[in-house]
Amino acid sequence: MKILFKNKRLCIFVFLTGVLILLNHRFGWSKYMADTENLEFLKEAVKNNLLEALLIYTVLTVISSVLLAVPGITFAVIAGVVFGPVLGTFACTVAATAGAVAAFIAGRFFLKDLIKPLAVKNKYLKEWLFSENKNKDFFILMLTRLVPLFPYNLQNFAYGTTDMKLGKYTLGTFIFILPGTAMYTVGAAGIADAKNRVFYISTAIVIAIFVFSAAYMLKKHYILTDKTSPESKLFEDKKIET
Repeated sequence: MKILFKNKRLCIFVFLTGVLILLNHRFGWSKYMADTENLEFLKEAVKNNLLEALLIYTVLTVISSVLLAVPGITFAVIAGVVFGPVLGTFACTVAATAGAVAAFIAGRFFLKDLIKPLAVKNKYLKEWLFSENKNKDFFILMLTRLVPLFPYNLQNFAYGTTDMKLGKYTLGTFIFILPGTAMYTVGAAGIADAKNRVFYISTAIVIAIFVFSAAYMLKKHYILTDKTSPESKLFEDKKIET
């Protein structure tokens, strides 16, 4: 009965995924997000009804990022061009976080038996995400969001198979994807806005330096080391406070 129940949950997920894929084929959502010509529609929607434009953008971002594997940079660029640097950064971060939460929930309630065996094959996922030390959850989120150890979408599903609380995961994801999102949205806003181009692009460069420097330091200190294993280096380093 338990196996049947698990199969039912997987069948439900597959069914819902199939429905969304068919709808995408019918309405062209993924092409819409990737086609720059459609930006004019969103720009017009911003003028007429900002909340409606934000809702459309968020829904399309969640669907495209979770099920259709559209590159994340696409959403950031669109947000920067359509909503500007500040609102665009916030809108993209919220939408990307919503997509990450959707994948987390799918991993926890529908795909746990499928995702976890795949996740543990990655040494970093196995030693970090599935460690019994729950006091390092926030640090692990920061590390995996800033350092590209494995695909972002896989992270989202894999986190759902851990014991991490949804609230902590949601907050940590929002915080730690914010700098990288700002880097792209502000840069895209600069390309689209000739009047403030120098300021926006300069700001994007400063943010990029911060993001890549932080990623490099984290990678060098916790990943590129032969002294200890990733797990012991992460959880035994006394410099990191619990």
